[in-house]
Amino acid sequence: MGSFLLVAAAGLHTRPVIRPCFLVIDHEFPDSISTRKLVLETAKYNVLTAYSGAEAVETFKLYPNVTGIVMNEAVTGMDCAALVKELRAIRSNVLLIVTSSRGVTDCVMADHQLDNFDPASLLKLLRQLAPNPLEHYLSE
Repeated sequence: MGSFLLVAAAGLHTRPVIRPCFLVIDHEFPDSISTRKLVLETAKYNVLTAYSGAEAVETFKLYPNVTGIVMNEAVTGMDCAALVKELRAIRSNVLLIVTSSRGVTDCVMADHQLDNFDPASLLKLLRQLAPNPLEHYLSE
């Protein structure tokens, strides 16, 4: 009976756990890491990062099945609306969240708009839209 419990307990960990994955598009600052990237990784989300509009488009072409995209309105090298249009041309139904230092952005094609300086709101929104199966490990 003891070995059955061990096998049964071991079986609990054999199912694949698929964590949501987001493409984070941020402007590039020398020698720094995106706050949004750090917030998402701390919450156990998978994160791909791009630091320009062109890099974002190429990354999204390589990984079109990401759960969603979180981008800063002031991304380097491309107007926000033009970038959203290119990303939607790759996958029209991708979840797209735009952050801005102004709160509300001119990037109206985004699904959600958030204040740049409020990572708690971003995390709250992502937890609602794409629950993370590993989140319970954060409290352990």
